[in-house]
Amino acid sequence: MKKYIYKLFAIGTLLFLSASCTNDAVLTSLKTVNFSGALVATPSTIVLKTTTASQPVVAFSWPAVVFPIEAAVTYALEFDVPADALGSTAWGKALRVEVGEDVLSKSLLGDDLNKMAIKLGLPVDVASKMVVRVESYLDRKIYSEPITITVTPFAKPVVFGEIYMPGSYQDWVIGTAAALKAIDSGIYQGYVTFPASKGLGFKFTNERNWNQFYGADANGNILDGSTTDFAIAKAGTYQMTVNLNTSKWTAVAYSWGIIGTATDGGWDNSTNMSYDHQLNVWKFTGALKSGALKFRLNNTWTINYGPKNNTDGIMYLDNPGAYDVTVPGNYEVTFTIAEKNPTTGVYPATGTYTVKKI
Repeated sequence: MKKYIYKLFAIGTLLFLSASCTNDAVLTSLKTVNFSGALVATPSTIVLKTTTASQPVVAFSWPAVVFPIEAAVTYALEFDVPADALGSTAWGKALRVEVGEDVLSKSLLGDDLNKMAIKLGLPVDVASKMVVRVESYLDRKIYSEPITITVTPFAKPVVFGEIYMPGSYQDWVIGTAAALKAIDSGIYQGYVTFPASKGLGFKFTNERNWNQFYGADANGNILDGSTTDFAIAKAGTYQMTVNLNTSKWTAVAYSWGIIGTATDGGWDNSTNMSYDHQLNVWKFTGALKSGALKFRLNNTWTINYGPKNNTDGIMYLDNPGAYDVTVPGNYEVTFTIAEKNPTTGVYPATGTYTVKKI
């Protein structure tokens, strides 16, 4: 925050000094600022593979831009295809990667570059061109000359299979345990709600029986046949990821929620929904007021859905509309949505919902 205050103070001082030189009767203007050298990509030809998805595959570097004001300069990288980097709408569809203040290099992981290439429409398993430039910003935006890199993206293979997660959250009934679906070879992911009224222990099994199960070792990692339960930190809804290749598991707080004037949180705070792992649907049961209702992920507006009307039962990504709750009372609200695309990281264009008075 201090850096931004300093920037504003410095810019204001410069403008004040410029305006005060009225006795000279000379029209002043902003000093020309440019990149003193080229943006460099190492390497400039990248063939992406599943085996390098979690590894750095390209590094970008550039010289500092010197503005007439002594303050931190903010940098970002922009990526586009050559056809969209020309004309009056040039770079309008570019994908942006924030770099930071006074940072003069940035490395990208294979998975991140692959997602950008797919989003920009590059065909998989084909060498194609991308253009890259650097944006620097202080009192104005200055761009480097773009460079061209060659990228061959890949499509993530579809992996089938699942493991199961019996636990105290569902009374250890193996037949109704949450299924964690394969997202890669030996890696599984799914969603589980731990109610405050239940315990926090769980295990993993290969099938819906106890013939082979996994519990915790002395460090809380996965150990075949261990009778020691894993334990979640506190009640809530989590995205569970299990990696049987590394014997590690993670639980990240994750929840779709309802938001709007029909909810207690208004437009400021989402009301979390619970995940029904048997029906694969998100649910809220409770009181609603008369007013608007939408869905958003993890209590931020980054991923949110709104309807086009009150009747078709469809929510649309980034739609400004809201469901209109006309009568206050107790309701059951459900939201059903597919997973985001594993290759691009893009969420589905639509989800379905119900709002039922009870």
